[in-house]
Amino acid sequence: MRDATMICRALQQGLAATLLMLACAAMVPERSWAEEAEPLTAPYTGDLDAMAERGVIRVGSTFSRTNFFLDAGVPRGMVWEAVETFERQLRARGGAFADLRVVIVPLARDALFDALAGGQVDLLAANLSITPERSAQVAFSAPLATGIRELVVTGPSGPVLTSLDELAGQPVHVRASSSYRESLERMQREFRERGLAPPEIVAVDELLETEDILELVAAGVYPATIADSSLTGLWREVLPALVVHDDLVLRDDVAIAWAMRPDAVALKTAVDAFVREHRRGTLFGNVIIRRYLQDNPWVRNPLSGADRTRFDELSALFRHYAERYEIDWLLSAAQGYQESRFDQSLVSPVGAVGIMQLLPTTAADPVVGIPEIENEEQNIHAGIKYKNVLLKRYFDEPELDPLERWSFALAAYNAGPSRIRQYRQRAAEMGLDRNRWFRNVELVSNRETRTYVANIFKYYLSYREYQRRVEALKTVRPDGG
Repeated sequence: MRDATMICRALQQGLAATLLMLACAAMVPERSWAEEAEPLTAPYTGDLDAMAERGVIRVGSTFSRTNFFLDAGVPRGMVWEAVETFERQLRARGGAFADLRVVIVPLARDALFDALAGGQVDLLAANLSITPERSAQVAFSAPLATGIRELVVTGPSGPVLTSLDELAGQPVHVRASSSYRESLERMQREFRERGLAPPEIVAVDELLETEDILELVAAGVYPATIADSSLTGLWREVLPALVVHDDLVLRDDVAIAWAMRPDAVALKTAVDAFVREHRRGTLFGNVIIRRYLQDNPWVRNPLSGADRTRFDELSALFRHYAERYEIDWLLSAAQGYQESRFDQSLVSPVGAVGIMQLLPTTAADPVVGIPEIENEEQNIHAGIKYKNVLLKRYFDEPELDPLERWSFALAAYNAGPSRIRQYRQRAAEMGLDRNRWFRNVELVSNRETRTYVANIFKYYLSYREYQRRVEALKTVRPDGG
C-alpha cells in the first residue's frame, strides 16, 4: 500500500490540477476545458496590454470556503466575486479589453509565488499578507484590508494560555509558506534572546488552508495555530471548541493585498484602481465580507462534534472490511463521508442507499453479492467490496501506479468505469497521460467527479491527522486514562 505521504502529495497536485479553470465551468462547454488548458497554463509574462492581446489574465488562488470554492458546480467565494467584478471593469475599457477574461487558477499555497514568477499566472489573489520577505519578490497592490491581527488559536488539546510567553516550547501548527511562519520565527529569535524555549513550528501540509487547520485544532488534532482576525470571527462561531486569544497577538495591523510581478506596472495601476473602489469599507467590500466571513452558509466541518462521533462509531467497520480487501480504511471512511455524511438513512433520487450510496442492483450483482444494504454494516461492506471490484477488474494494469489505481477507482465509483475509460482515451488523444488521474485524466472529466475525488482525499487527510492524534494519545496513555 502506498505511503500516506504519497496520497497527501497527490491531493495537493489534484487541487492544483484544476488549471482547467473551474472559474470557467459555468460559462463554457465542458469540452473546451481541456482544449484551453495548454494556452492557459503555458508560461508567459508581460504587462496588461500583452494580457489583453492574449485575451486572459490568470489569477492564482487557493481552494477555501471563503476565497474560492464550488457550490453544486457553481464557483463562489470572495476571490471569485472580486475577480468577476474586476473582469467587468476591464472589459468596459473596450477595444482589446472587450473580450478579456480574468480566470482563476487554483494552486497549492506553496506554489503561488513560484507560479507567478514562472509566468504560469499573472496575479495572486489569496488573502495574502504583505510581509518584507514577500515584498522582496513581488509587487503588492494597494491593500484590500488593513488592521488585521495575527492571533494565537488553541483547541481542546492545546495549552491554557494567558500570555505569549506561555507558548515557550509549545508546538504551533502552520503552513511553512504562510506569513504566520515568519511571525513565529521572529518570536523564536526573541524567546532565545530572553532565555526562553522557542515555540516549535510544526509545518502542516501545504494543501491545508487556515480554515482547515482551524478545524483540526477544534478537533484536538493540532493543539495550536495562528490565524488572521478576519477569519477567527467566523470560525469561532462555526467551531465552538476553538479558543481565539484576542489578546495574544503575534503581529498587528497586517495588510492584505493582491500580488503581481514587479515589472507589471500597468496591471498594478489597474488593480490599484479596482482595489480602491472595492476594498474593505466600500459597499462592495462590506457586502462580500458579510457574505463569506460572517454569514457563510457553505462552511462544513468533517471533524465537527457530531461527525467526529459518527466517524468513531463507524471506524471499526471501515477497518474490518477495508483490511479484508486490502484497501486503506481511512480513505474508505473519507469516501463514506463524501457520499452521505455517514447517514445510513440517506436515499438518493436515483435510489442509491446508505453510507456508501450504493444502488441495490450493484450490491446484488454476483461480483459484489452483498444483500440487505439497508443495514449499516452490510452497506459499508458492499461499498468497499465494490470499490475492490473496480480496482481488480478495471484498473489492475501493471503500468498504473498504485495511487493512480485508487484515484481511478474512486472516480469510477462516482461516474462509472465506462465513462472513466472514455476519459482516459480522450486524455491520450490530447497528449495527456492516460495513466494518471491528477493533472491529466481529471482535466477531461466532469466537474462532479473531479470534485468528488478531490474532496475524498481532503477528508482523508483530516481523518489521517485525527487518527494520528488518537494513536499518539494511546501511546502516552495506554490505559485510556
